[in-house]
Amino acid sequence: MNSTDNSPGKGTPDGLAADPRFKVVERTLKQYQYRADALLEVLHVAQETFGCLSDELMTHVARQLRVPPSRVYGVATFYHFFTLEARGEHSCVVCTGTACYVKRSAEIVTRLENEFDVKAGKTTADGKLTLSTVRCLGSCGLAPIVVLDGETVGRCTPDSAAAAVRVMLAEKSPARAETVRPVRRRKGEGQ
Repeated sequence: MNSTDNSPGKGTPDGLAADPRFKVVERTLKQYQYRADALLEVLHVAQETFGCLSDELMTHVARQLRVPPSRVYGVATFYHFFTLEARGEHSCVVCTGTACYVKRSAEIVTRLENEFDVKAGKTTADGKLTLSTVRCLGSCGLAPIVVLDGETVGRCTPDSAAAAVRVMLAEKSPARAETVRPVRRRKGEGQ
């Protein structure tokens, strides 16, 4: 670190200060006037800007917001949308909540791990795909659910999920596989 000054806006670590993306985080800290209650907003911007939350970045945010580093780490590890490791170009999140689990989400995870040679919670060696799981996405009526690059696909099977991921990886932009059965809502569901 280039400074021991812990006052807001000061004490930027050397590695971060040299990175042009850091200005975005600094701007957000200033926008929220270094208030501790802006922790979630600052972490969202930091992750969006850097792709993940490094120890150095979380330490800096803690110092600037004048909160304990353990609080920043606790928030970053509590919410599934934060990651401490760089993610792949595409993401696949499989819901493993009770409704999804009962409807074979574990088989979906196993199929994706085997087919794409990646363990849940990790990124493929080529950096193309990050496979992760989440305890519940709250759309149990659509179980089992897979989220591909932010797009929710319901009522998946191991085969349809694998096909959807193959299509997503083959296309440049996040996409939904044509082989995935479209979600049909029953009367009164999701309204």
